[in-house]
Amino acid sequence: MKKFILITGFLFCYFQGNAQLFSGDRMINNPNFDQKRWSYGYYLGFNMYDLDFDYKNYQPNSPSGNDLIIETSIGFNVGLIGNLKLNNNLDLRLEPGVSFNNRLLRATYTQEIDQINSTYVHLPLLLKFSANRFNNLRPFVVGGVSTSINLSSNENNPEAITRIKTNTYNYEVGVGIDLYFYYFKFSPSLRGVFGMNNELVEGPTDLENVKNMTSRGVFLNFTFQ
Repeated sequence: MKKFILITGFLFCYFQGNAQLFSGDRMINNPNFDQKRWSYGYYLGFNMYDLDFDYKNYQPNSPSGNDLIIETSIGFNVGLIGNLKLNNNLDLRLEPGVSFNNRLLRATYTQEIDQINSTYVHLPLLLKFSANRFNNLRPFVVGGVSTSINLSSNENNPEAITRIKTNTYNYEVGVGIDLYFYYFKFSPSLRGVFGMNNELVEGPTDLENVKNMTSRGVFLNFTFQ
């Protein structure tokens, strides 16, 4: 109980001390932060990957239709940020990182399950458009393209049920908000990642009726600069 009270008190004092983020009559933190030509940081976050299928001959709930279900799980992201200011509202960002995730693929007609483990080296190149700063807040939207290298790819394993290519290409869109603190800038953001190329390696498997398979992901990132 004492620990709970101490933690509650600490959180209360912390948010009271940083209430200036949301107040119009308090001190502006880091007023010149966004004037830097170059800035750097890092991010931590979570992800959830899915798969999207295009079938050659889709017939739901039948062996010829190959009706497939993906069971998703929450993964982890970590990476670095390099930011180049283009003008007052536009930045170019490179965000190399690593993401970990696993998915379960299940065929409804056979109940066969295949686990897809993925360790991606993720390389996004993004444009960040920010609104004008209001006190210690600044919302933004972000978009761009990325490539991912799957270090856990089984592309060259002919015995695998689901063979996934090593390299994938994506487009990304997202929203977030910059929060300016006394010593740093904290930016939570939510982003969608959508695969553009067919990731399935064709072969004599239960996925032979699949024409295209692409990844879709949601990233929740917490950035510190």
